[in-house]
Amino acid sequence: MQNLRRMFTDSAKELKSIRTLAITAVFIALNVTMDLLNIRIQLMLDLRIGFGFVCNAMVGMLFGPVVAMSAGFATDVLGYLVNTGGAAYFPGFTVTAVLGGLVWGMMLYKQQVTVWRAICAKGIINLFLNTGLNSVWMCLFYGSAMKAILPVRFLKNIAILPLEVFLLVLVGGVVSTAVRRLKVPTAV
Repeated sequence: MQNLRRMFTDSAKELKSIRTLAITAVFIALNVTMDLLNIRIQLMLDLRIGFGFVCNAMVGMLFGPVVAMSAGFATDVLGYLVNTGGAAYFPGFTVTAVLGGLVWGMMLYKQQVTVWRAICAKGIINLFLNTGLNSVWMCLFYGSAMKAILPVRFLKNIAILPLEVFLLVLVGGVVSTAVRRLKVPTAV
């Protein structure tokens, strides 16, 4: 319990750093831009992988859950504001983005991005947040039938998990190495 409190305290202290705010802003901007430009890997007709989760994960790895939750909130709201052709705003998806930041921060802060850690973090996000919670939001917002969308969303999130884990470990290793080589004072 004390380690958990310390994790959140240390992460909250990161918000006082201009460096933290600047790097987080770059990751938020990168995430929103990739989404706006529709930069994705199209595997099949309805199966694609975006890269925004990697930006959120790196914020969680570098600065912890408090900063990552804030970044999740900012990314979702800014993404809505700049996406002029999108649907109306629904706060449920923002809740999912904030909870995703919580998972990234708790699983990766002050840790190396190992395969098992990436599987665990991305698995929680894919199964509980993307499949479970976002399906609830879709039913509420769009009037979709849970029985119709849940199996499809579950299979999609399981199918893309290995590639997402690979991307996460790859980028996490590169970012960790860059942080060490640049001697940037951070948790990794």
